[in-house]
Amino acid sequence: MKDMEMRNVRNAKKRSGFTLVEIMVVVVIIGLLAGIIGPQIINHLEEARRTTARAQIRVFEEALTMYHMRNGFFPTTLQGLNALVTRPTSPPIPRHFPPGGFLTYIPLDPWGNPYIFRNPGTRPPFDIISTGRTGEEGGEGFDADITNHDRM
Repeated sequence: MKDMEMRNVRNAKKRSGFTLVEIMVVVVIIGLLAGIIGPQIINHLEEARRTTARAQIRVFEEALTMYHMRNGFFPTTLQGLNALVTRPTSPPIPRHFPPGGFLTYIPLDPWGNPYIFRNPGTRPPFDIISTGRTGEEGGEGFDADITNHDRM
């Protein structure tokens, strides 16, 4: 009886765990799923970043409109978007600047790059540009700039 029990214990130990073939099959399945699902997730993340940049640009446009309504002009390219946070000290100096500014801060774009502000712009009245994931102006597709002249 003890021999039989000992054999059952040994056989159970031999059968516990996974074989190399089973592990390889699981690894291949995970690799296939990652290959199929991974690019979709990356595309969604990139589109979410682009949507965030568009939303931030709209906030800048609204603040610039308020700046213009109060002062009769937009900040210069040199003053930049920071003119919405702190009162510019170089001409033209706004006469009607609220104590807290028009915005509390200017965030970086979703890729960690500063927004570009130009006045006058390529199209009136000004340009606000996120250079996107490349960090350089230009590009196509997901590498294209996001500007205040784009509309969803």
